[in-house]
Amino acid sequence: MLLCVTASHKTASFDLLERLSRTPDGVAPTLVEMTPCVQGAVVLATCNRFEAYVEMDEPVTAAGAIGVEAVLEAVESVTGVPASELDGAYTVHAGRRVAEHLFSVASGLESVVSGEGEIAGQVRRALKSARKEGTTSPELERLFQRASQAQRKVKNVTALGRAGRSLVRLALELADSRIVDWSAERVLLVGTGAYAAVTLATLRERGAVDISVYSPSGRAHIFAAKHGLRAISAEDYARTAAHSSLLITCTSATEPVLGIEHLQRPAGLAAVGCPVDPSTGASASHHQLVVDLGMPRNVDPAVASLDGVALLDLETIRLHAPLEELQATDAARTVVREAADTFHVVGARQSVIPSVVALRSHIFTLLESEIARARARGDEDGKVEQALRHLSGVLLHTPTARAHELAAAGRADEFAAAISALYGIAPAAASDADDDSASSIA
Repeated sequence: MLLCVTASHKTASFDLLERLSRTPDGVAPTLVEMTPCVQGAVVLATCNRFEAYVEMDEPVTAAGAIGVEAVLEAVESVTGVPASELDGAYTVHAGRRVAEHLFSVASGLESVVSGEGEIAGQVRRALKSARKEGTTSPELERLFQRASQAQRKVKNVTALGRAGRSLVRLALELADSRIVDWSAERVLLVGTGAYAAVTLATLRERGAVDISVYSPSGRAHIFAAKHGLRAISAEDYARTAAHSSLLITCTSATEPVLGIEHLQRPAGLAAVGCPVDPSTGASASHHQLVVDLGMPRNVDPAVASLDGVALLDLETIRLHAPLEELQATDAARTVVREAADTFHVVGARQSVIPSVVALRSHIFTLLESEIARARARGDEDGKVEQALRHLSGVLLHTPTARAHELAAAGRADEFAAAISALYGIAPAAASDADDDSASSIA
């Protein structure tokens, strides 16, 4: 059974999501190790959601409730967030609803900005991380691979991808009201990851040219050389930050990398282009905009208390997210629902394959025994063998078709129970079923 426990910007506070995202890597291994009936786990942690996808051992009584409790315990153990604090901040999807939810997430339908593109890569990286940790399962692999396929189809056949905007673009659109001439801005980019590359491209689209980069992890020179920027050293970071008119942070650091100490100027030192009031020695029109795209926060919220400093963080960006493009969203949701239905039907058909293989193996064993007996009695021209093989095919056709019908309706266990009662045979595990036999009945 598939299960998803999700806390997102729709159900949880920004502060709670930030705390959950600080140390998400150990949740899946802890979950698998501490709960024997958990067959696999994948954790998706982004700036606006924290989700655990789990495959539970189906025969376990109350598997859903056990799975949710296991997720909460693992989250508390790894992140330090008490399970009691998560009450009311998460929702649970089970069974066939899990696929539709993940497909919607991967397609950007559940994002702050409907259709934003970064989430698709984050979903792929979540699966890659689970593979590295050894916590995936065959069904979770199939689920996440089909999620990527659904996302690509949504992008190709609907207008959602064109209508949706990334968080980076939305943040810079909000900054537009404060910036008269992008080419005159002195920009400091803090971070060198995927978001930094997207941010840089978007800045240049808007006309920014005076851009430098700083990396808390020491990768600024590599990033700068690749993109034609100025790299800022740790020794020059505070001075450059204090002189920049636009600062954008997008690192994976778990603690703030920009604080009051980086932005405070010595008395008499003004921002670039801002005259100093001779009577006070302060900047007469100090103007700095700080955009924090980090999760957890890259910027100490206290910087907003500095005179002339405006802070735009993810929580603020979320509040300004535009209304969804209804027509594009409706079309995308139709694609997602169809993909989820297909995922369920294919999974159901796969679930009945061991039972069908067991029945066919039983019948073919009897068939070969009768053919051998016919040959011993003088079936030299093979007509008896031909008739027996044709008869077995006819006899197996209806049970096989019925098995698929029952599986599509979620009743594969009834077919397994029937052949057990009639023939006294039990299906082998799905992984033990012969591939050729399985493909011949799919």
